[in-house]
Amino acid sequence: MKTGIVKENRINRRRQPGFTLVEMLLVLVILATLAAIVYPKVMGRSEQARVTAAQTQIANFKTALDAFEVDTGYYPKGRNGFNDLLVQPRDVTGWHGPYLESIPKDPWSNDYLYECPGKHNPSSYDISSQGSPGAQTPIGNWQNQKR
Repeated sequence: MKTGIVKENRINRRRQPGFTLVEMLLVLVILATLAAIVYPKVMGRSEQARVTAAQTQIANFKTALDAFEVDTGYYPKGRNGFNDLLVQPRDVTGWHGPYLESIPKDPWSNDYLYECPGKHNPSSYDISSQGSPGAQTPIGNWQNQKR
């Protein structure tokens, strides 16, 4: 009688639903292929979103700097001009700031660079972000003016 139970258990084991190792490997290969196709496209979009965010922040700086210039008659000088948007400089009349709540970092967590007079805009100022690590060209307000 025990022999009959052993044969039934063997038959039942063979009929149990499940995936074979080959089927599991096939699914993994399909998922890896899809990831290889989708990942570069998604990563390229996130980098483009960072560039767009930097360009938008540069435009916000421009608005604040223009308001400062209207109130005081000039743009903040030197490399630390962003500080003049937050705290009134000494001996300045007409300052109605602060023109910004804070000075944000760029999307790559680096400081934005400000220079007045600018190398690209000698009659006003340059604002730029170095962009992603290893980027060949910075993202700057002189690029937005050419469009």
